[in-house]
Amino acid sequence: MEPDNEPYAEDLALMVAASRMAADIGMSHFRQDPEVWYKNEGRSPVSEADIAIDELLKKMLLAARPDYGWLSEEAEDTEHRLACSRVFIVDPIDGTRAYVGGRPDWCVSVGLVEDGKPVAGVLAAPAKGEVWQAHTGGGAFLNDVRLTSLQSDIEDARLRVAVPDVVAKHMRPGAMAGLDKVAGGPSLALRVAAVANSELDGVYVRPQASEWDLAAADVLLTETGHILVDGSGRRMLYNQPDPARGLLLAASHQQVTGLLGLLQWSESH
Repeated sequence: MEPDNEPYAEDLALMVAASRMAADIGMSHFRQDPEVWYKNEGRSPVSEADIAIDELLKKMLLAARPDYGWLSEEAEDTEHRLACSRVFIVDPIDGTRAYVGGRPDWCVSVGLVEDGKPVAGVLAAPAKGEVWQAHTGGGAFLNDVRLTSLQSDIEDARLRVAVPDVVAKHMRPGAMAGLDKVAGGPSLALRVAAVANSELDGVYVRPQASEWDLAAADVLLTETGHILVDGSGRRMLYNQPDPARGLLLAASHQQVTGLLGLLQWSESH
């Protein structure tokens, strides 16, 4: 391993250890009728496990890296992180609706960005028996098996793509004819990871997704020949003042232009 990659490898090892402990907390409450309340005018559930995991991750990660910034879905945001070169970006439970409903499609998402670029990420999905991890230059792994980028050479093959309904309404006439539209699932992070693992060819991400939904999974994409872009084809930058984003697409470099071309989407959306 090249010396320049060592810091990310060490950070990733720390993040994996913390994520495994967080996953244990998640499983201790899973299907145990955890206390739940709602935010965002009743649209977004939060469980007691979300809060406990957030507290554990923040304590463990910042104790080891006190000069790093912090952005979490379940913590009050401050401007402090904007002055930090490296920032942990965390979703204690991505897919909380699935979690409180007793369904297995949820994960603990822990990402690390440096100067706006994602450099290390972990998705721990204990109810599925999965740990995804990657760091810049070190490859991407699912349960210690290295992921490879398996791109189809068949140009007329139908692409398996997750298309949210709000995005489907803005597809060009006939655009869906060449796609196999698949159900997205409750965890956006795991949806994006499925692209990195070539289970999906693409994922359209509806507007208002946030950095914590994507930072960890974005590293998996980069390390497998994929990319996350906005509607104009630009790479997503992290640790921005507003963590929310507009329309995004995760796909291989080869498929991005074609999939973006299927959209009729204005900046007003």
